[in-house]
Amino acid sequence: MYEYITGRIESLTPASAVVEAGGVGYFLNISIQTFSRIGSQTEVKLYTHFVVREDAQVLYGFYDRAERDIFRLLIGVSGVGGNTARMILSSFTSEEVTRIVSAGQAEVLKTVKGLGLKTAQKIIVELRDKIGSIGSDSAMTTTYNNSTDDVFGEAVSALTMLGFARQAAEKVLREIHKESPGVSVEELVRIALKRL
Repeated sequence: MYEYITGRIESLTPASAVVEAGGVGYFLNISIQTFSRIGSQTEVKLYTHFVVREDAQVLYGFYDRAERDIFRLLIGVSGVGGNTARMILSSFTSEEVTRIVSAGQAEVLKTVKGLGLKTAQKIIVELRDKIGSIGSDSAMTTTYNNSTDDVFGEAVSALTMLGFARQAAEKVLREIHKESPGVSVEELVRIALKRL
């Protein structure tokens, strides 16, 4: 229905973005990699995927087509919904997902919260031949500078929005922060997702 939305960033968290386009504010669920690539930009073009369910209408936003293509492949697998696909794309970059699936690394894929070994294996079996054709648009590195408190707060917010208990998220994030004090929000959340 919607191919992409171009507009001004009204609000941005590691799990969502509100983009104003044509006087309308669109709430988009995003992954950590899209959040990282948006960085401090004020104007963005996000590719979209619109999901209509009985109980909700959900709009997902992606920085590039490659990430959206992988998302669409993932939700095409029985048992993988939009939030699970977003969790996978928050735990791994698009390139990492492609490599994991191509190499048949179900053990690595099942480290994502809410993903069991059987579903991980199903993803690999169903997508191994399809996923290799998706290329990446550009390098995935964007730095996001902020104060330590803001970084910690954003990371806690992202994890709670992804369904983790606040107390557990804070505990893991403190441990990671002690080990790597200067880490970005994206990396902090990515490491936490592998430990929670």
